[in-house]
Amino acid sequence: MQEEKKFSVQDLASAIKGCPGPDALQCQFTPQQWDILAAYLQPREVEAGHILIERGAPDRAVYLVESGALSVHYEDSQGRVRMAIVGAGSVVGEGGFFSHLPRAATVQSSGPARLWFLSPMRFVELANRHSPVALDLTLGLAAVMAKRIYNPARRVAVS
Repeated sequence: MQEEKKFSVQDLASAIKGCPGPDALQCQFTPQQWDILAAYLQPREVEAGHILIERGAPDRAVYLVESGALSVHYEDSQGRVRMAIVGAGSVVGEGGFFSHLPRAATVQSSGPARLWFLSPMRFVELANRHSPVALDLTLGLAAVMAKRIYNPARRVAVS
């Protein structure tokens, strides 16, 4: 029987630091700041095919991707499927997190994935208690969203 790997926020920090992609989350946290953030995040392990976000849903959670790949997709008005893949070191859910609008796309795990979930309520607690960490996270999430919006091929990844 295979032993389950324990979650460590330092594994998430390593994934983010090592992400070469254009939509990498670029937070410059110290190890202590990562530990502060970890207290507000919920680790999650999902299997292949798990739907994290459903298009049109009103939830506002954001997910930081430690490992695995997520498919972000929707069908446009002409019946074409638009898709992007988001990998380790990036995020999904930032569009709904900031906009308060229903989800723009469906996000599904392409294989097993390890994620860190942040609810809006926990983010408010983080902002009230550790505003410098919350500010850096906000700027990092906003930068990812801006890069995706300005890149037509990546725009679908804004969920």
